[in-house]
Parts: sequence; structure tokens; C-alpha cells
Amino acid sequence: MISNRVVPGRVIRTVLPAEVADVVALHARARATYYPGGVPQDGTDWTASWRAALTRPDGRVLCLVEAGRIVGLASFRPPEGGPADRVKLFQFHVDPDQWRTGVGTALHAACVEEWRADGRRAALLDVHVDNRRAQGFYRRQGWVAEPAGPGDHHLRMCLALPGE
Repeated sequence: MISNRVVPGRVIRTVLPAEVADVVALHARARATYYPGGVPQDGTDWTASWRAALTRPDGRVLCLVEAGRIVGLASFRPPEGGPADRVKLFQFHVDPDQWRTGVGTALHAACVEEWRADGRRAALLDVHVDNRRAQGFYRRQGWVAEPAGPGDHHLRMCLALPGE
């Protein structure tokens, strides 16, 4: 596990369980940007979901803090039943008022550093098909998309993590 990482004016660290309300609020702001008809109300208890992510022994939730405020989040762990050298990025969000400021790039770099240190060889994620902005970001970071099938709501992407 990589310890806290400091970049000019920013700290990347593990999210604390006491910060779950801030995490849920950032997650909601970010998701609202790629659902044109509004965020679906599917009954998910996001507070419970994030609390579970924060306490999973096999997972990690990183945040980027700027001026005392969480402005970026990344939640990852090995995929269920997957090979040990894989990791799945389940959530990656940047506060919309921080887009194009380097928050996402810095947080992504910290994730990749940790994945490599943990011996991961590939990372996977699913991104909403309507979230073109996020897809572009991931492509710029080296992720490759698998073809989406008709009616798919998410696009699967993969990032090779070659050893050093």
C-alpha cells in the first residue's frame, strides 16, 4: 500500500470512514453530469454502499484533498472471482467544478502506482455509455475499450499495467 502522496497544494490519501457523507455528496454531483434525465433512483443506499467500500479488507478508497475538501475519489479492489493480478476500478469521480484542473490525472496516477506496487498486471472498469467525457479521460490515460453490445448501459475498459 502506498502512503499519503503530496502534490503541490494537494494530498492523496485513504478516505476516512467519518468522511462518508462528503464522499456520497461528491459521488452524487459527479453522477448527475452524465445522466441527461437525472440520476436514476434505483433504491441504492449510497451511504451504506460507500461505507462498505471504505471498510472492505480487500479494497481501497483513495481521495484527493485540496484546501481541506475532498475533490476526487477512486474506489478499487480485485474483481470477484477474478485473477489475483487484476484490479477493478469501481468508482472514479472528480467534483465537476474541478474538471480539467489535474485532479483526475493526479488521482489516476496514484491508483496506477498502487496497483503496480501490489503486483497487478491489468485494471478493469465499466463506464456509462453516455459518459463520453469520462471515456475520453480514460483513453488519454491508456485504457482501451471493449466493444459494447446493443443495449449495453456500460462500456468495459482495460488498462495494461506492465511491470517495471
